[in-house]
Amino acid sequence: MPDHDRDYDIVLWGATGFTGRLVADYLADRYGASDLDWALAGRSEDRLAEVRAEVAAERDGDGVASLDLLVGDAFDRESLDAIAERTAVVCTTVGPYATYGSELVAACVEHGTHYCDLSGEVHWMRTTIDEHHERARETGARIVHGCGFDSVPSDIGTLLLQTHAEEELGAYCDEVHSLVSIRGGAFSGGTIASMVEMYREAAEDRDVRRILADPRALDPPESRGAPAERPQRGVSYDRDRDTWTAPFVMAQINEPVVRRSNALLGYPWGHTFRYGETLGTGDGVGGLARAGALAGGQGLLAGALSVGPLRDALDRYVLPDPGEGPDDETIEESSFQVRLRGTGASDDHPGGFAVEAAVRGEYDPGYGSTCRMLGESAVCLARGEVDAPNDGGVLTPASGIGLPLIDRLEGTGVSFDVETVEGRD
Repeated sequence: MPDHDRDYDIVLWGATGFTGRLVADYLADRYGASDLDWALAGRSEDRLAEVRAEVAAERDGDGVASLDLLVGDAFDRESLDAIAERTAVVCTTVGPYATYGSELVAACVEHGTHYCDLSGEVHWMRTTIDEHHERARETGARIVHGCGFDSVPSDIGTLLLQTHAEEELGAYCDEVHSLVSIRGGAFSGGTIASMVEMYREAAEDRDVRRILADPRALDPPESRGAPAERPQRGVSYDRDRDTWTAPFVMAQINEPVVRRSNALLGYPWGHTFRYGETLGTGDGVGGLARAGALAGGQGLLAGALSVGPLRDALDRYVLPDPGEGPDDETIEESSFQVRLRGTGASDDHPGGFAVEAAVRGEYDPGYGSTCRMLGESAVCLARGEVDAPNDGGVLTPASGIGLPLIDRLEGTGVSFDVETVEGRD
C-alpha cells in the first residue's frame, strides 16, 4: 500500500531527458499535481526548472508549475538516498541503466522504495537480481524492470492470456507466441546509446556475452539450466496467422522477462512453458521480401556493433545522440500491435484449445506508448494497485504489478483484449 509518511507518491528521475520529458508531459496531462503527489528529479536544477515551466505552460493551472525539483547525481549515493527516502516510487528513464542505474536501484532497495524503469539491458537486470533480489524482499521494495514497450505488452499480455485460459478453459497454455507489428516509429538517441553500450560491454566481457546468449538469463537458480528456445534468427512463416516473420530485435529481452514472470509467479504455466515472439511482415512475395530484408539488416547491424571501430564510427557519425528523438508527428502517427496466441489442452478440451490476446498502442511504441506504460506502472506501485504474490524483490511487470496495470491503461491509447478462438472437445 502507499506509504503516506513519504513526501511524494512518485519522483520522476531523468525528467530532462527525451523520454523523461514525455513521461512528465503524460503525468501532467493525466493527473496534474492535485491528483498525484510527484516531483521532478535530475542532475541540474536549472534544466529541471525549464522542463517544469515548459510542461506547465502547455496546460492551465492544476499546480504543475509548483512541482518540487530534486537534484541528485547517478554516481552520488548520498544524493540518491535523500531522494529515495522521500518517495513511495522512483520512476526512472535514465539509461544506459548499466552505466547510470545501479546506485539508484541500491538506494531504493535499502529504503523500501518501489522502482520502475525502461531497462531492456538483460545483463544489467541479471546483476540487479543477483545483488538485490533477496534484500528487496526483506525491505518490501518492488524493483520492476521493463515497464515500457519492453516488456509490458509481452509480459502483461501473456498474463492476461493465461488468466483467461485458466478461468474459461480450465488450464493454462503450454506455449504462447507473440507476433509484433509496428507502423512507423523511430529510435531516440538514448535507446541507441543503451544498445551501443550493451554491445560494447559484450565485446569486452565474456560473462556479459554468456548472459545475453542465455534464453533463461533472468530465471531463478532452480530453472537457469532448463532447456529453452532461443529467439528466431532467420525468416519463417506463421501458418496460424498467414504471415511471414522476421526476428524481432526485442525478443532477446522480452522472452527472458516472460520466463522470469512464470518463475516468480510460482510456475503456474509449468516448468516446460514456452514463449517466443517474432516480427510480422505480411503474406505473399512482399511479406517474404520484407522479412528477408529485416533479418539481413538486423544481422548486419549486430555485426557492425560487435566490431569496435565500426561501432565507434556508427555511434559518432550515424546514430542519433542522447537527447534526440522522434518528432511529435512521428510519435502521434505511429502505432503497434502485439498479437499473442496460446495453445494447450485440458480435461474439458482434450483435443486442444487456442486463446488469443492483443495489445494495441495508438502511438509510437517506444515513446508515445511507452511513456504511458511507464507512468501508469509508477501510479500502480504508488497506490498499491498490484495483484502479484511478490511483496518485494527484483521483479517483472507481471510478477510485480499484474493485471491492474491494464485497468490503469484503459483510455490512454494502450489497450488489451483476449478471447478463446478454438476449443476442441
